[in-house]
Amino acid sequence: MNTPTPQLRISFSLPLDQFTLQVDYTTAHQVTGVFGVSGAGKTSLLETVAGIRKDAEGVIKLGEETWLNSTDNTYLPPHQRKVGYVPQDNLLFPHQNVRQNLLAGAKRAERNQREIDSLFDRVVQLLDIAGLLSRQIGTLSGGERQRVALGRAICSGPGLLLLDEPLASLDVALRYQILPFLHRMKEEFRIPILLVSHDPVEVQALCDDLLVLKAGRITASGHPREVLTDPDVFPVADREGFQNIFPAIIEAHEQETSTLQMGEDGSSIRIVTPRAAGNPGDRVLVGIPAYDIILGDHEPKGLSARNILQADITNIHSAGTLNLVTVTLGENVPNLVVEITEKSTHEMALEPGKEVHLIIKTASWRLHE
Repeated sequence: MNTPTPQLRISFSLPLDQFTLQVDYTTAHQVTGVFGVSGAGKTSLLETVAGIRKDAEGVIKLGEETWLNSTDNTYLPPHQRKVGYVPQDNLLFPHQNVRQNLLAGAKRAERNQREIDSLFDRVVQLLDIAGLLSRQIGTLSGGERQRVALGRAICSGPGLLLLDEPLASLDVALRYQILPFLHRMKEEFRIPILLVSHDPVEVQALCDDLLVLKAGRITASGHPREVLTDPDVFPVADREGFQNIFPAIIEAHEQETSTLQMGEDGSSIRIVTPRAAGNPGDRVLVGIPAYDIILGDHEPKGLSARNILQADITNIHSAGTLNLVTVTLGENVPNLVVEITEKSTHEMALEPGKEVHLIIKTASWRLHE
């Protein structure tokens, strides 16, 4: 049985150059995302939770531990907070090799009652860095550095992991190579995580809960998909097109394609995607851009598209000149969001409760493996 995630309470104000960061939020989700444009106060929020910013006033608690309470002058310095912090530039020690970097927080892990040898072995295996242990930091690629930085943070045995845009410095190809490592890390270690990001794909793949910061204020919060398709948030999330992200399981391979299952408890939906790396039974992350899904008001015939999925409309949100149509494929199957013009919405008489068919080409699916 999984141990319940300790409640994180962050309620403070922090004067910054352009505005005062004012946050009042409580979460017991494993991964809480902090989303917003550059300059919204996201990094300052993480630095305050980590104890790096000392001029905040308010309360910060993780479970029963109080790290900040300005009313009784409680302030725990960073080294006394059970925090593993991965900043944007990852700050690895250049004079040490990978093994030495990973073990830099060994004493802290022991203070946090974590057995460092087994923790080290699990981190090395999960992040696939056994072949890097003797390498110097200067010889690593960007993706390798990022994995080592994540590993070092986990090897300190933290009670809370703070990740500040962990994929932002990587190009798109590397970003989606590292994403599955983050997903596996979430599943394996069950550490509460506060994740700063401006990438909707990253947020949906990893976060159970999401808050949006704008000029130091929380403007929206809730489930990532609902928040990102909010008409007030969507323009920020839609820079590269909204993408539905969900886990799936490889069922079988053909020569150039794979059949995947999405959903649980026998109610799975089968989809055909480009050939996935891995074996039947392996889990993968699957993405489909909202603009790559075609809606039909009746079941189509004679199409080359291999994915024809029956669905029911649950919500329609207006987002400027577009409508965002949320559809359900069945119980225990992730909802999908479809972009459609207002004109098409009107001509097809779309409304909540109406049955539709989704038409998706095999090549439109994106696999984050």
